[in-house]
Amino acid sequence: METSTQAPAESPVRPALAGLANTLPPHVWFCVSAVFHYLGPAFAVLLFAEVGVLGMAWLRIATAALIFAPLTRPWRVLARADRSGRLLFIAFGVCLAVMNCSFYLALERLPISLVAAIEFVGTIGVALVGLRSPRNVAALAIAVAGTLLLIDVKWGSDPAGLFWAFLNGALFVGYIVIGHRVAQTGLGIAGLGTAMAIAFFVVLPIGFSEALPAFSVPQLLLAAIGVGICSSVIPYICDQLAMARLPRASFALMLSLLPLTATLIGVVVLHQMPGITDCFGIALVVTGVAMHKPMPR
Repeated sequence: METSTQAPAESPVRPALAGLANTLPPHVWFCVSAVFHYLGPAFAVLLFAEVGVLGMAWLRIATAALIFAPLTRPWRVLARADRSGRLLFIAFGVCLAVMNCSFYLALERLPISLVAAIEFVGTIGVALVGLRSPRNVAALAIAVAGTLLLIDVKWGSDPAGLFWAFLNGALFVGYIVIGHRVAQTGLGIAGLGTAMAIAFFVVLPIGFSEALPAFSVPQLLLAAIGVGICSSVIPYICDQLAMARLPRASFALMLSLLPLTATLIGVVVLHQMPGITDCFGIALVVTGVAMHKPMPR
């Protein structure tokens, strides 16, 4: 039975991106996403003192929702979707809202290295489910070993911070699974815009009061908009473009590149040169990802 969630032509964004999306390898989209996944949180942490943690989450989601709305027309996507499609978008939107809030609440209390390590644990399980060859399992093992070398994990004694970090890690797995299903419908970016509009309504009563100070300071509001674009627009679009052409397990394995991109950003932006152990970890991650061969669908 044909449903609107399986009609790529309905997406108003697809004609503009289809040529470029199909020309570039999916790995390119993932690498762009990985870079902005780290730039966004770096900017956000600097704004916590001004707008609060949940206020920053609200501004991030609100910015993305407002940018996506005229491009993806979420009201039309929801109207044309069948019941299963609407439930998929709602689940994606709730996941995005709660994941972003829990991520920032964890960053407020714990080092980003620990939050990233907990986040990565769940993706290992996703990758293992679909890696059905000895070569791919070996690739995952090598990439995980490199990731552990890159992440300086220091367990804290903050139970609340650990709770939010583990909740974020679980929801990140949900983001991969649900996001991949949305991408496979052919309405990836339109579905993402619809989910982001739903996420906005979910987070609206949670962080609006903390976000209010930003509206009286133009520089602060512009900075918050920049965080939204870097954190929830560019990387999520690139994720959808990559997910549409990669098996879910392959995408999960490639997430081991995130610590690598964080290290490179530290070199270029912060002039933080990696040590010998870091360089060895980078080499292992690159080797693992290079070894991986996506299974035929």
